[in-house]
Amino acid sequence: MILSPEIITLLILLSASILFFTEVIPIPVTAMAVPVALSLTGILESEAAFSYWGNQWVMLFLAMFIVGEGVFRTGFAGYIGERILRLAGGSSTRFLILIMFVIGIMSAFLNNTGTTAVFLPIVISMSHKKGMSPRTVLMPVAYAASLGGTMTVIGTPPNAIINSTLETYSLEAFGFFEFARVGGVMFVAGIIFLTLGKKFLPEDEEFEADPESLNIDRGEIRHDKMKRSMAILLLVLVAMITGFISLLTAAMLGAVLTIISGCITVDEAFSAVNWTTIFLFAGMLPLGTAMEKTGSALMIAEGITSYASHPLLIFAAIFLITVFLTNFMSNTATSALMAPIGIEVAMAAGMNPHPLLLGVAMASSCCFLTPVATPPNALVLGPADYSFIDYLKTGWMLQIMVFILAMIFIPLFFPF
Repeated sequence: MILSPEIITLLILLSASILFFTEVIPIPVTAMAVPVALSLTGILESEAAFSYWGNQWVMLFLAMFIVGEGVFRTGFAGYIGERILRLAGGSSTRFLILIMFVIGIMSAFLNNTGTTAVFLPIVISMSHKKGMSPRTVLMPVAYAASLGGTMTVIGTPPNAIINSTLETYSLEAFGFFEFARVGGVMFVAGIIFLTLGKKFLPEDEEFEADPESLNIDRGEIRHDKMKRSMAILLLVLVAMITGFISLLTAAMLGAVLTIISGCITVDEAFSAVNWTTIFLFAGMLPLGTAMEKTGSALMIAEGITSYASHPLLIFAAIFLITVFLTNFMSNTATSALMAPIGIEVAMAAGMNPHPLLLGVAMASSCCFLTPVATPPNALVLGPADYSFIDYLKTGWMLQIMVFILAMIFIPLFFPF
């Protein structure tokens, strides 16, 4: 029996999902296998299947990883850490609020994965100076980074994937700060919850950790180049916010200046890039194109709309499906899988696709129940000696809160 293109595409989708869940093979390899499968089966021409390696959002994140590395290696991140300690004084609560706020804001502009990786040894060091266990600090930090990243198009990979998918369907992409209408609400609410809900945080057990032993030492800090890295970051952000230079050109200019100014070396630039994120982007984006071309996304969309007809119910279904998948697989992969489905669902139901796509973006980034749900969650797992159950205990109420906020504020700002 010859399978139809729709079924073949769905089988590739299912196979990728299973491999992402089980990690039988490494996640980046699964992502690379997707365009290979699409090309071998004739779903897409090879040029189309592998064209996303030059996608502007792939290159944008690559460049911002390099800019972020310059911020760390010139000592700017450490300088911020010392300032936080001074402002916190003797209050552990004030310290927690400040560190979450700063990391959340920086995650919006430097990417939440890179920011968490950059600040991890600094936060552990600051925790020891405050006489606090990293167990009570690192999980709120990871959650704040995820929430902060939702506020801009470059803060977290799912936001960029949403814009790329909208452009694939010739729809208007979200503006640089449009995500912040909802993401800002979730960020502030998350900080309040994590500050007041201390009983939900992992217990402050006896914990000895030497930041030097975390195997994330990045070598000599170039304090003499700090002003250069700060100026480069400011230039990139002003360019992106004002639009006088395109997002990609601004990011690439920042990456080039970071290297030629001596803030980092070429080798350090290569090592700064989170290649798993890059491979996931480039490998999974063509699946969205294939799902549109073959009609498989429409097939799934019609299945969802046949059970839910009211726009709010459809939104809730898309959001909860995305949350479920993201808590067990890469949020980058989940957003790439769900974005085309969200658009087809909207079209089938006669809805504005933007609120559904924003729901996919928020659901992909605001996941707190497992260590594999987001890169920030995974980064703090080992250094804080967390268990799977620690994430569940801390994150379940925050997960419910995010869902409720999404149900209220996304339709408010982006009507169905």
